[in-house]
Amino acid sequence: MAEQSTRLSGKKAFVTGGGSGIGAAIVRRFREEGADVVSADLEGADVVCDVRSTDGVNAAIAETAERLGGLDTLVCNAGISVLGQLHELAEEDWDEGLDINLKGIYRCVRAAWPHLAESGGTITSTASVVGLWASQNQAAYCATKAGVVMLTKCMALDGAKAGIRANCVCPGFTATPLLETFMEGQDDPAASREAAVALHPIARLGTAEDMADAFVYLSSDEASWVTGEALRVDGGLATGIWGG
Repeated sequence: MAEQSTRLSGKKAFVTGGGSGIGAAIVRRFREEGADVVSADLEGADVVCDVRSTDGVNAAIAETAERLGGLDTLVCNAGISVLGQLHELAEEDWDEGLDINLKGIYRCVRAAWPHLAESGGTITSTASVVGLWASQNQAAYCATKAGVVMLTKCMALDGAKAGIRANCVCPGFTATPLLETFMEGQDDPAASREAAVALHPIARLGTAEDMADAFVYLSSDEASWVTGEALRVDGGLATGIWGG
C-alpha cells in the first residue's frame, strides 16, 4: 500500500462550495494530504451553508472550529456564473453575483479571522483568469473575480502581522458544472467547448483536480513565503496570443 502523503497533516480546513466541482476536488485532495476538513455547500457537503447568509456563515464556521478544535485553513470557493452584457443584465443578477462571489468571501473571512489569527492560518479563494482580463458577455462575473484578486491582496497585507497568508487561484476553462452552465448558455454549446479547448496551448480543458493541487500547495507550509498571489492555473491561456 502506498504511503499517504502528509503535506497538509494537522491542518484544520473549512471549504465553501465543497459539494461539487472544484470544491469537491479540494476536499478530496486535502483529506488525501492529511487535513481535517469540513465541507460546506447548499447540498452534498458536511454542513449546509449559504454564503449569502451572515448568520449561516457564522454558525457554520463556529461549528467547524468547535468540531475540529480550531481552524487554520479557509478555502473560499463558492461561486456562480453570471452571463450577460452589462447594459442587458438584470439588477438582481448583478446583485446575486456580487453577493455570492465576492461578499461571500467577506462573510467567511470575517467569521474565520479570529481563528486564523490564533493559528497563523491561510485564506485561499477561487478567482478566475477573467479576473485578470476581460471576457465578452461576462461583465458581472469578471468584475466579481477581479474583486477577488484585489481583495486577496488586501487581505494579505491586513493579515501579515497576524501571520495570516491570503492567496487566490485563477483557473482557466475548467470542466466543472459551472463551466457546463456557461457552455449551455451559448448559441452552439459543442462549438463553444471546442473553441475553449483551442484557446489553451496545453490542448485540453483544466480539471477540478488541477485546481485542487494548486490549493494544496498554497495552503501548505511549502508556500509559507507566498502571500497576496493570484496564481494562474490555466494551461497557458493567459500567457499570450496562441495560434494553435
